[in-house]
Amino acid sequence: MDIKAAIAAERRELADMLDGLPDARWDAPTLCAGWRVREVAAHMSMGFRHPLPKVAAELLKSGGNIDKMADRLARKDAAAATTRQLAGFLREHAHHPWKPPVGGFASALGHDVVHGLDITVPLGIDRRVPEDRLRVLLDHVTLRSAKFFGADLRGLALHADDLDWSFGTGTPLTGSAQDLLLVAFGRKLPAGRLHGAQQDRFLAA
Repeated sequence: MDIKAAIAAERRELADMLDGLPDARWDAPTLCAGWRVREVAAHMSMGFRHPLPKVAAELLKSGGNIDKMADRLARKDAAAATTRQLAGFLREHAHHPWKPPVGGFASALGHDVVHGLDITVPLGIDRRVPEDRLRVLLDHVTLRSAKFFGADLRGLALHADDLDWSFGTGTPLTGSAQDLLLVAFGRKLPAGRLHGAQQDRFLAA
């Protein structure tokens, strides 16, 4: 699989999805607590639009707290850009070589895929991430990576019900592969998407 091509395709597809949203849906909540669609979209392109020195300066302003920095920049950029611009940032930078500090291009793909699902899942948009992209990300799921994103998968056996993938041992938790990926990235999901004795641990309030 050409992961750089997969990243570019994911960004273009998400840009098309965002372009098709009615104006009111840009203010709908997402799986990222406290962020509307417009903040998530702004955050997704932050690495393309802000050079490293600016990011470092913003991090200093936030006392070294990367979450606080990301929140402030997302809100600022979401307020400054139109919805057309926010979608366009993804399309125009489809081939941008940005990567998170760790994880390489697999993490860059994960950033795009998961934040796309942060938008589509609560909006009820049935966008299915292509299996080859999902498998790259599922193959990188570990207890350590899940803990980094605030998810405790100890004692759980994740089983996808739409493709051949499982992770862990213990109490079964089933759902679609992309929903289980969201679980591994610390997301809380709407009711009815997961099944198992421990499903309530991963339900959105």
